[in-house]
Amino acid sequence: MSKNSSSDVLIVGAGPGGLTAAMMLAKAGVSVTIIEKSDGVGGRTRVFEKDGYKFDNGPTFFHYPEISEEVFRSLGRDVHEELNLIQLDPNYRLVFGNGGSLNVTSDLDSMTEQIRELCGDKNADGFKTYMDDNRKKLKFSRNCLNSPWSGFTDLISRRALRVSRVLRPWRSVSSDLSKIFPDKRMQVAMSFQTKYLGMSPFQAPSLFTILAYLEYEYGVFHAKGGLGTITQRMGEIAQEMGVEIRLNEAVKEFLFEGKTVVGVKTDQGIYHADRFVMNVDFATGMKGLIPDKLRKRWSNKKLDKKSYSCSTYMLYLGIDKLYDLPHHQIYAAKDYEENLREISNNEVSWNDPSVYVQNACITDPSMAPEGHSTVYVLVPVSNQHPNVNWDEIKHEYRDVILKQMEHLGYHDLKNHIVSETIVTPDDWASRDIFKGAVFNLAHGLDQMLWRRPQNRFEELERLYLVGGGTHPGSGLPTIIESGRITAKLICGDMGIIPDWEGQETWFDDLKKPKAIRKLESQLSQSSA
Repeated sequence: MSKNSSSDVLIVGAGPGGLTAAMMLAKAGVSVTIIEKSDGVGGRTRVFEKDGYKFDNGPTFFHYPEISEEVFRSLGRDVHEELNLIQLDPNYRLVFGNGGSLNVTSDLDSMTEQIRELCGDKNADGFKTYMDDNRKKLKFSRNCLNSPWSGFTDLISRRALRVSRVLRPWRSVSSDLSKIFPDKRMQVAMSFQTKYLGMSPFQAPSLFTILAYLEYEYGVFHAKGGLGTITQRMGEIAQEMGVEIRLNEAVKEFLFEGKTVVGVKTDQGIYHADRFVMNVDFATGMKGLIPDKLRKRWSNKKLDKKSYSCSTYMLYLGIDKLYDLPHHQIYAAKDYEENLREISNNEVSWNDPSVYVQNACITDPSMAPEGHSTVYVLVPVSNQHPNVNWDEIKHEYRDVILKQMEHLGYHDLKNHIVSETIVTPDDWASRDIFKGAVFNLAHGLDQMLWRRPQNRFEELERLYLVGGGTHPGSGLPTIIESGRITAKLICGDMGIIPDWEGQETWFDDLKKPKAIRKLESQLSQSSA
């Protein structure tokens, strides 16, 4: 590419949000270039290989497929065929430190009877109430989550008024669930999913009771070869549609005329475009690519004061045997609330930490050599803090976690480990994740909707955002949604009516841009 090459849209970063936007824009006839600093697409949604074992680097749950189904349908493709999705049953096994377990399934009758056997009729009846309530909550809240926000005045919109009927913003996930389930184990079963946002259920707004509901209603899936194959295929599709993806090229800075982005600079040259999309960790991108003087609301000083998600301590283990155990398992600490308090207080949970374990080879033997298996271990911990020196404790903590895994049936594991990788919050931070907060900005009410960085970035012209740091938030389905929102905004701002195979091209309850209204009027007159 020449020093002054240009395209319609330039995307910095090839994570799932950026890839979604790229595919949809390409389908709309927009020329798109993606610049990615690493040697492959996907961001943290990648598969890496070590010693013949394959591991998902980041996400391992693929749930709420409806968003991805709609995105792929807009491209004229079927997401299940393209991504080799395998539905799991059970979704996962949940083991309670204070006794009992659940094989969590989307078979609601089976789930109800399991709950009845574990903790009685009131909780079984509560499950039906929970599903009915959250079915309504999703119906009313979806327009709030799949549409952009511009400011406080959006609260008086029809979409906000509808969702206000079910959101109960004065309540947390935990307090909401306590009204339905007398047994604390059931409260944990329906609330540990807030960890997907890097938050405690005692702090997460009650909206997020829908997270568990989505698993029950729509199921949990595995992509053959690992979830990283999802973004790999998305990158292939994008290229088939004409998107140029430039790997191993790091963007050094955005270039400006006043407060308008006009280009990006890399070691290879300068790139111009009509519109730009930032698909990197939000705080890292703001601090590294945009001068502080151009940012008032999101200045370095203000970014440092924002609330950020927790982090994760990771073990990626190659095992010389097969464990006949579920694909996904979660162990919930006996004193779950104390476990969460320790994380919130930037302390390490030594006594009884909660643990998530993926045993992918029970479903997908391709992830390891024959007769062997991969075991992926995630422990929620605090993001970077002076209280914790991970270099000093990471190996000792590894032994604690391996012992915890016995609760999930991983007996004698230590003697079968032949490959091992440890990743700490410090390691995540070294990979340009601010404070090692892998779920980005926290999702409290003070950092949601119009208070979150917006998809059409509010402080600069011609800059858009995708990813966990923008609206609607963290988690693979919502990150894909952020890409779709941004694609719609860009098409609207460029005066393009995209052909997305009958899928919605604009947002319910939001006025279409003037350029689109004018174009639609012209098309209507010409066809009359």
